[in-house]
Amino acid sequence: MKNSLIKGLMVFLTMLCTSLTYSQDVSGTVSDASGPLPGASILVKGTTNGAQTDFDGKFTIKNVGSNAVLVFSYIGLKTQELNVAGKSTVNVVLKEDSAELKEVVVIGYGSVRKKDATGAVDQIGAKDFDNVSSPSPAQLLRGKVAGVQVTQSSGEPGAGVAIRVRGNSSIRSGNGPLIVVDGVPLDGGNVSGGGADLLGTSSARNPLNFINQNDIESMSVLKDASSTAIYGSRGANGVIVITTKKGKSKEPQLAYSTSFQFSKLSGKLDVMSGDQFAAAGGDDKGSRSYNWKDAVLRSGFSMNHDLSFSKTTENSNTRISFGASNTDGIVKNTGLDKYNASFYNSNDFFGGAVKVESRIIYASLKDQATLLSNNAGFIGNVIGTALYWNPTLPIYNANGSYNVVGDDYLNPVQLLNSYTDYTNTNKLLGSINTTWKINSKLKYQFLFGIESSTSSRKSQLLPTMEISGAAFQATVPGSTEVKFGTAFINNQNKFNKTFEHTLNYNNDFGDNFNLDALVGYSYYDYTADGNFASGKGYDVNQTNLIDNIEGGLQNEYRVSSYRNRVELQSYFGRINATLYKKLILTATLRSDGSTKLGINNKYDYFPSVGLAYKVVEGKEGLLNDFKIRGNYGITGNQEFAPNSAIARASYGNNGNLNVDTNSNADLKWETTKSYGVGADFELINNRLTGSLDYFQRDTKDLIFPVPAAATQPGPPSPRFKNLPGNLINKGVEVSLNYKVIDTEDLTWDVSGNASFLSNEVKNFAGFIATGGLNGQGLSDAYAQVITNNQPAYTYFLYEWRGYDASGNSIYADAAGNDTGLGTAAKKLLDKQPLPKINVGFTTNVAYKGFDASASFYGAFGHYIYNNTTNAYFFKGAFLGGRNTTLEAANSPQAQGDPNSPSTKYLEKGDFLRMGNLTFGYTVNSLERFRIKSARFFVNASNLFIITSYSGSDPEVDTDKSLNGVPSAGMEYLSYPRDKSVSVGLNVTF
Repeated sequence: MKNSLIKGLMVFLTMLCTSLTYSQDVSGTVSDASGPLPGASILVKGTTNGAQTDFDGKFTIKNVGSNAVLVFSYIGLKTQELNVAGKSTVNVVLKEDSAELKEVVVIGYGSVRKKDATGAVDQIGAKDFDNVSSPSPAQLLRGKVAGVQVTQSSGEPGAGVAIRVRGNSSIRSGNGPLIVVDGVPLDGGNVSGGGADLLGTSSARNPLNFINQNDIESMSVLKDASSTAIYGSRGANGVIVITTKKGKSKEPQLAYSTSFQFSKLSGKLDVMSGDQFAAAGGDDKGSRSYNWKDAVLRSGFSMNHDLSFSKTTENSNTRISFGASNTDGIVKNTGLDKYNASFYNSNDFFGGAVKVESRIIYASLKDQATLLSNNAGFIGNVIGTALYWNPTLPIYNANGSYNVVGDDYLNPVQLLNSYTDYTNTNKLLGSINTTWKINSKLKYQFLFGIESSTSSRKSQLLPTMEISGAAFQATVPGSTEVKFGTAFINNQNKFNKTFEHTLNYNNDFGDNFNLDALVGYSYYDYTADGNFASGKGYDVNQTNLIDNIEGGLQNEYRVSSYRNRVELQSYFGRINATLYKKLILTATLRSDGSTKLGINNKYDYFPSVGLAYKVVEGKEGLLNDFKIRGNYGITGNQEFAPNSAIARASYGNNGNLNVDTNSNADLKWETTKSYGVGADFELINNRLTGSLDYFQRDTKDLIFPVPAAATQPGPPSPRFKNLPGNLINKGVEVSLNYKVIDTEDLTWDVSGNASFLSNEVKNFAGFIATGGLNGQGLSDAYAQVITNNQPAYTYFLYEWRGYDASGNSIYADAAGNDTGLGTAAKKLLDKQPLPKINVGFTTNVAYKGFDASASFYGAFGHYIYNNTTNAYFFKGAFLGGRNTTLEAANSPQAQGDPNSPSTKYLEKGDFLRMGNLTFGYTVNSLERFRIKSARFFVNASNLFIITSYSGSDPEVDTDKSLNGVPSAGMEYLSYPRDKSVSVGLNVTF
């Protein structure tokens, strides 16, 4: 007994001594890719002994065993375990929890784990954005999401973009997706720019320009009916849900970022130099000083500054940000200045039972533009005049005045400097969201949002700039005197209101059944008004026409105004049911009523159902997760003009009343019926993740204006009707992400996506022209049509077969034989402007503090009509005294050969572009300067492109619509794209 007591005492003393010897204090720093992490949790595994990091990401834990395991965790980052192994200092860098099926994605009226989604939903976050400010959030999606194509209309700063989710769902109505920002649906219209300018019409600005990239937390793309039908009549073209940032740190956090970007012309658009022009037999005027690029182009420059402050407490969250950017475009007298401010605040009341969130986004934009219209005629726009100017002719006379040749052969520098065009836009988006947790299972939310914008566009052309045509010159009443000079003022105002009530019920009925149900009511009120004033015929000494717009000829002064209002009322519900944690059912139903529709079709119903089954979940080894899913649903498209269902009339300049449209009590939405199947998977111990989808969409009740007998004074006018016909889109999407290396110091991941699309118009009796052409000899010409059994916007052209011995073009006749233009026949071509294949590829590498990334995107299987070449680069233009390309000047074409639209100007639009290349270095915890982290980066955009297209750039979408029917794949005197290099710094304090 005595010996046993002694042995026991010795064992106890030994354990005590060992504990005293090997227990220690462990300190260190916890960081993520952007720097130290305040508020990260550290726990000794198997105990309650732990700590949280302070403002600088530092921690200390007492009495830690030498072989203890520390568990590091932070919301949104991958939990990491680390053996102390006798060390007293442990530093850890937590990584993004990037396993695709584990992330939470934002959907309509809530969020869901991607592994539980029955629909096709993709999400990109702030970590996926390129490290340079983008002109628009839409461009952040380019090449990043399968099935999403983003095409900027031109290279102009702030230019509009066309976003297509799974192709086109409509022919005449809008094809852009619904944009929802922090729960508030945007109205989808343009807020500034666009409309008429002096040489034609110009494209509208991008309506998403007001959002600052650095304020975005995530962007979710809802692609199929299972995810979009909750938005009913607005979901046919997909939905993009943008969520802005909140505060993350419990300690006050100040962040500043800045970048400077230098850009120059990208592309290969060249005309002859003075020497080449003279050698080719052109009219040599003796000068060699002119270069079209020097005349109207310059090096571009952009600078961006962003400052944000955030702080969270147990019951509140606040974030404030400010941004400023200035961009000088590569075309002289163009640019975009943008100033942003955003505010987020949330507060919990009554022990967390009530939460009130408020958000405000404000932006002030100033666009400066020049004469770059989409449909300039023979005279041309700024780019056109610079291209055709005789390169042996000086711009200035010996006395310094402009060298004026004629009123239809314009001096490009004089035109550039004589024109002023700027648009000031102020935009406000705000919302208040109140959540009441009635109990642990029931939650009520009320959202009130406003979207307000005011825009004023002012432009003028000095009276010293003489241009032929009624649009530019005015005759003094009672005299033959002609005066020049024009001025325009165009004001637009929009104020939209959103009211939404939702009630959510979530309950687990045992281990094998979960129900998440949502019912709601929404009301949207969209109002728009504006006014327009124009003047013409000013005194030659007047220089400020805009501020004295009535100072021109009295009989040339015009004013007009408008006001529109659209109301939309909706009832909706959704059920998500999970059985045995394997089978997931999603069912939605929405009823929408709109004032846009005819009185007999004010309401319609939009149902959908989605089903998913988790075949494999959470397994080790080769196959870790595998889910199959399918969906079916009906959505609508309300992106057509207000007042389309009612009779409208207006007074013409002659004072007569004209009927613009007749009423149609039966007008209803275009509806899209869609179905799809897909699979999500994770392989090789969660290193390879991806998804595969097949979909088909069928749009019917196509809205078109058709001729109708007038029931009011004036000539016969159209009315909008739902025509028989279907637009069918179908395709396959695939996306993959592979973590090649995933260690503490070195990570490398590669991701790619591709979509394969086809579309066809069926059961349609019409033959509708679009793709209008402009330029010498191209009046009333067009290149595309909408017709049965063909893709949308299919090309309809003469088939060009070369030149005959006299230099005249040879075309095909109806029988396919060679012939001249007089007996040639236009043909429907098996060529379409919409890409059949879209691809994207991104790779990211990080080693300790260094990182690098590269992104590529491309489009294939489509054709572009080069209206620029058609209008400017032909032999007759050169022999008529205009500059052109060396190829056109040396071609065998005869001077009098008609400049007709044909396959000669139709080219493959295939391209692969390097979007961005970025190198960065991050320094953590510069204590001397109270800096948590600092990241330096260099970014290059649009470094190169692989394409056979001969124009300035294959990624183009000049608006060449006719009679309200859009076009696609057209290029005409577009603002050229640039390539750029930027340097930047991101600092967190």
